[in-house]
Amino acid sequence: MKVENKVMLITYANSLGGNLKSLHHVIDKHFNNAIKGVHILPFFPSSADRGFAPTTYKKVDEVFGDWNDIKSLSNKRYLMFDFMANHISRSSIYFKDYQDKKDNSEYAQLFIPYSKFWTNGEPTDEQIDVIYKRKPRAPYIDVLFKDGTKDKIWCTFDEEQIDLDVKTGTTKKFFKNNLEFLCNSGASIIRLDAFAYVTKKENTNCFFVEPDVWETLEYIDGVLHDCNVALLPEIHEHYTMQLKIADHGYYVYDFALPMLLLHALYSGKKHNLINWLKICPRKQFTTLDTHDGIGIVDVKDLLTDKEIEFTKEKMYSQGANAKKIYSSEKYNNLDIYQINCTYYSALGDDDDAYLLARAIQCFTPGIPQIYYVGLLAGKNDIELVEKTKTGRDINRHNYTHDEIENEVERPVVKELIKLLEFRNNHPAFDGDFEIVDSNKENELVLKWTKNKYTAIIEADLQSKKFSIRHN
Repeated sequence: MKVENKVMLITYANSLGGNLKSLHHVIDKHFNNAIKGVHILPFFPSSADRGFAPTTYKKVDEVFGDWNDIKSLSNKRYLMFDFMANHISRSSIYFKDYQDKKDNSEYAQLFIPYSKFWTNGEPTDEQIDVIYKRKPRAPYIDVLFKDGTKDKIWCTFDEEQIDLDVKTGTTKKFFKNNLEFLCNSGASIIRLDAFAYVTKKENTNCFFVEPDVWETLEYIDGVLHDCNVALLPEIHEHYTMQLKIADHGYYVYDFALPMLLLHALYSGKKHNLINWLKICPRKQFTTLDTHDGIGIVDVKDLLTDKEIEFTKEKMYSQGANAKKIYSSEKYNNLDIYQINCTYYSALGDDDDAYLLARAIQCFTPGIPQIYYVGLLAGKNDIELVEKTKTGRDINRHNYTHDEIENEVERPVVKELIKLLEFRNNHPAFDGDFEIVDSNKENELVLKWTKNKYTAIIEADLQSKKFSIRHN
């Protein structure tokens, strides 16, 4: 099934009812016309990071179900799968074989030993300092091989996520083999998780290094193109990076929208949001919430530093139970680029503000994605985050069937479902986008037109009231 300009759900395989069969049942029963695509977060066997350290792409974790469950979902909705081009699990057969046989392993060239990467076998402090890092350490782990030798092996994220050398023939063969398998297993679009980290090059920041990054994208896109599957690189960084990717014809994420929309709703002022809507890519997926936090780095220069600080502080003061400590070392989260909070709670658990935010998202250029917690207008799960001491768990509540039955009866969820159904079914959203002039700073008017069809939203950012007119 091809990618459609219709709402996509983001969910873990076990977050709506406990497994893939339950996920399918829940969507069919409650969201059949509201959800037409599903991004199933990594459902492969994994050793860390809730699926993002896959040991293999050829299996479905048996806790979630099997490939028949995936195929069944793909028969009714277009699906997005994750592919971790940057790394593979330390517990995979590939790395275990490498640790056992070292240079004699058929998988040796999948990995990046410091002794071969750096000219002198080790980087200088200056070379380490310039590397773009998401963790407060040099990107490696110490590995003891079976023959008794040791080496530092490149590792950007968790110690279970060992980086891959995307330049070698071994890795390209690995990519091709697994990508083709995923394409033939129900994927309509492949998401390249944390893609900008794949470009390692001495004396650079090893992040989105050009032209290397384009060569790798072109190779992967070539494999997918032969399978008639689309490609979505996932990158959190300065908005100009998304514009570059869009210029090359790829789908991108609108990771700037969440903070820009919060700023508009907190301040009652539309100018920053409108400036972005004028220039944002049209071939994109829009988000307000994901399995991670609300991104801050993505709006640098779209908001001033003062406006970013204002928005962050409002999130902590108005966001229901959002606390700075949840994004700290104490809660196993040192990623300074995100704030851990559900979008509903970021808006103070306010139904009117939340529905307005979703309505504006539906009128923003691109395909709307909605995270499963957001689909149920979920509040911050303080109990879970205090239990696990993991900040991101504040936005990762797993819903039972009974909870789902209760949540879909809430007025805010019912209205949200109607809004998403409208977005899926109205022909105007396949047409032309227009920002309608309004002299009022708090008034936002957006319009879509296709032939005789029009859809217009008129929103008051201060009162949080809006109306939608359409024919």
